[in-house]
Amino acid sequence: MTAGPVVRIKRVYDDAADDDGVRVLVDRLWPRGVRREDAHLDAWLKEIAPTPELRTWWNHDPDRLDDFAARYRRELAANPALDELRELTGRHPVVTLLYAAKDPEINHAAVLRDTLEESR
Repeated sequence: MTAGPVVRIKRVYDDAADDDGVRVLVDRLWPRGVRREDAHLDAWLKEIAPTPELRTWWNHDPDRLDDFAARYRRELAANPALDELRELTGRHPVVTLLYAAKDPEINHAAVLRDTLEESR
């Protein structure tokens, strides 16, 4: 059994690195202050991000993280963009999911990464 692709998360504001593999922005909105040519993106899957309603409700409140994660996973289960991302990760050994949130632990990209890893 193979281990499958490595899926990482990283702030879009951090410098691109050679070991990032395929770089995929997973935010619905373009990150402030980032020029498109400086983002070094291979794909932008805005449809994979939480709905605006869910994002607004959560407001990156650490106390709501578990509830947010459960709600976001329910959204992902019905979201065709998840299949698109799974297919993309299946074609590349390393995929880095880029997000704009400040907290490296409390963000939707972490939930998305964990969801991808659990579905292998």
